[in-house]
Parts: sequence; structure tokens; C-alpha cells
Amino acid sequence: MSAEPPHGIDVLRVFCGPDGRHGNELGVVRDGRAHPDQASRRALARELGFSETVFVDDPERGVVDIHTPGARLPFAGHPLVGVAWLLDLEVVHPPAGEVWVRQDGEFTWITARAEWAPPRTLRQYASAADVEELDVPPPGEWRYAWAWEDEAGGRIRARGFPGRGDRIDEDEATGAAALLLTAQLGRALNIVQGRGSQILTAPGPDGTIEVGGRVRLV
Repeated sequence: MSAEPPHGIDVLRVFCGPDGRHGNELGVVRDGRAHPDQASRRALARELGFSETVFVDDPERGVVDIHTPGARLPFAGHPLVGVAWLLDLEVVHPPAGEVWVRQDGEFTWITARAEWAPPRTLRQYASAADVEELDVPPPGEWRYAWAWEDEAGGRIRARGFPGRGDRIDEDEATGAAALLLTAQLGRALNIVQGRGSQILTAPGPDGTIEVGGRVRLV
């Protein structure tokens, strides 16, 4: 986004790399009352042009509402990591359910369930080079392309293609897809996505999964 964001909106980068670069841009509207209905929220999300924008409806309880430029989401990974870091929350309440948060050094972690994540097509490739050489596919399905960089060490190279036909051809860092891949593989993962974003995951008890990363204020 080239222009300055409107007043009252914080812009973050979530799931930054070890050098603090990259990460997925996120808009956070601290006072959701400024956009009280779904139509105005979707219009602002379209105007901002980020893959997701979060509206905070209750900062004390962590009640939030998540929008893409074209849809409302019950759950999304990088928006919840970002808003939890920004507001120093211990729990976040998106429509999907209660999401617990913990801070561990430079990483912010959320605990969620794979069934909360929107559908994604997880497509494995033979090598990281194959993933890096992919062209953006035509709209149709949300595709998460991934390959092992180091299977023994749990290191993965990935790219995410929303396929929605909006302005977001490629998602730089996708917590929900990382959640689904972790559930499928049943192990902790260290994912490098997009240009160099980093997402960490770890399976927890009772089918829960932790997703963690670095957040920076733009």
C-alpha cells in the first residue's frame, strides 16, 4: 500500500523473517465502532488492500472481526498473531472461538484448532526450487504449495495463492494454511513462505496447534 493508512489504523507485518524483514501486512482498526456494519468493514478492507484487516470490537476481551477485501473470516492466523501482539492480549475472540496467546521472546504464539481454518488445497512439490519457480495459478481455489527443505529438521518452503480473483495474487505468510499442514503432517514445522517470512508451528494436546511468529509495526 503506497498511501498513508487512514487515522486510527495500525499497519503491522506478521511472521517476519529472522532479520525482521518481510512478513504479511495487516491492518488493525483499534476501534471497530468506526465501522459498525459488515458492508463498511468490507469496503475498508478493500480500500486498504491487505490480505486481511482486523476490526477490534472489544479490546479488553479481545473480541475481533476479520475481513479480506471480499469476505468475512471466522478465523485467520496472521491477523490474530498480529492483533494479540499489538494489544498485548492473553486471549483473542474471533468468531471461530477462544484463542489463547503466549509470548516467548521475539515470538508471539496463538493456540487454535485446525478445523477453524478455512479450506486450503495443500499441494506438495518435489523440491523447494519447484515451489519457488511456480507462477501464480488462475483463480479458483486457495492453494498452498509446499516442499521439504529439510524433512528431518521439519523445515519447509511454501507459497500461498488465495485464488480469489481480488488484488491479492499471493499471500506472503499464511497462519491458517500452516495450521492445516501441521495437522496433516502431525509434527512441528519451521516454514519459510513467500519472499522470506517465517512461521513456526507445534502440535499441542487435544488436537490444538500453536502457530507463532515475529511481528513488527510498520
